[in-house]
Amino acid sequence: MKTPALLLLVLLTACSGAEPPRAAVLSQPVDSQADFGDLRVHYNALPTLSLSEAVARQYGVDRDAGSAMLVVAVRRVAGGDELAAQAEVSAKVQDLQGAVQRVDFATVKTGDYSDHIGAFDISPRDTYRFEITVKSAGRTEVVKFQRDF
Repeated sequence: MKTPALLLLVLLTACSGAEPPRAAVLSQPVDSQADFGDLRVHYNALPTLSLSEAVARQYGVDRDAGSAMLVVAVRRVAGGDELAAQAEVSAKVQDLQGAVQRVDFATVKTGDYSDHIGAFDISPRDTYRFEITVKSAGRTEVVKFQRDF
């Protein structure tokens, strides 16, 4: 019994090659807004498990390891201030194998503002490409971005 444990300890020690631990490398934040003249689109995609139960309930999403949430907020910019803007939002999400999901959005009111919340399925360690279409004030704008989960 003692011999296998000792052998395992020796092998694990040898695997490190006496290399000191490396410091974590922080990634730069990714832009999460796009401006189209006076129209500003804020967007984010995050795993639903990263939400507290209260926030998930507020947004009407289920916390699940296999799902993520897409949040889109559309604002009108005037004099440096962000004002509420009415918009119709649609989106599609594509994984690296080409599977496409359409995101169904619900509108969540926060004071004078409306945010668009939609859930979609994810797999661990996969990359997703997003294409968000925003229709507001008679024009259509498209935002594209990518996230790793």
